[in-house]
Amino acid sequence: MLSHRWKRLLPLHLMLLPALALLLIYGYGPITGIVIAFQKFMPSKGMFGSPFIGLDNFKYVWSLPDTKQVLANTVIIALCKIVLNLIVPIVLALLLNEIRLKLFKRTVQTIIYLPYFLSWVLLGGILIDILSPSQGIVNDLLRAFGFKPVFFLGDPSWFRFTVVFTDLWKEAGFNTIVFLAAVTNANPSLYEAAVIDGANRWKQTLSITLPSMLPVIILLATLSLGNVLNAGFDQIFNLYSPQVYSSGDILDTFVYRIGLIDTQYGVATAVGLFKSVISCLFISVSYALAYRLAGYRIF
Repeated sequence: MLSHRWKRLLPLHLMLLPALALLLIYGYGPITGIVIAFQKFMPSKGMFGSPFIGLDNFKYVWSLPDTKQVLANTVIIALCKIVLNLIVPIVLALLLNEIRLKLFKRTVQTIIYLPYFLSWVLLGGILIDILSPSQGIVNDLLRAFGFKPVFFLGDPSWFRFTVVFTDLWKEAGFNTIVFLAAVTNANPSLYEAAVIDGANRWKQTLSITLPSMLPVIILLATLSLGNVLNAGFDQIFNLYSPQVYSSGDILDTFVYRIGLIDTQYGVATAVGLFKSVISCLFISVSYALAYRLAGYRIF
């Protein structure tokens, strides 16, 4: 019986081998490069010939004057994105749920989640044009209403706001779909009972719709904790400049400049390892909270 079952499952296991090989080569193989974080890495000598220097790379990173500001920028931008990308999609889902005309509802849904499918390389070029202080349409409108032009992508006081708002514009529509699906968890009979009791649409939303969405809200909120140090490299890399390093430079762009531009590979690896360890801790905590609060588990 066991041999028959093994023969039946063997082809399925063989089908997994190519994917497993790719995972080992490209997923776990590069992890060996972590050793560079503890070396004075020299490409000519490689990992096995470069001298070990212990925690000197980590000490050097913390001694840099920009490190604390970069870490603060990362946390602030990431937290703003997490909070707004949770609140705004919930509001949009509740508003869309009240639309009774299906054609209009589908049209609005398509419009708001279409930006999700555009890459930041494309959106970066578009935003640089429309937010230009000299020729951008946004500043042309500001001038028309008597306001001074704003350098959204060159003024440190505006850059964080611009990054968070444009990320919200791109991501909120797609996240709304998740919460719209959560709305379907509500029992229709509860709405019928609420109407009989004289509850208006606002009362129904507060007493029925939101509580039915609560498990999904808790789940996504807890899982998003793992992204506290992920402020969005692709977005910021395509939008920032040296003028806004003070408010827009994050860990990922910091690593890029140190490692690929300044060729300090050991220092860049140390920063990347620090971020990975902290992110792993946050992800572990988020999954523990998701299981405790929403009953979600991977296995």
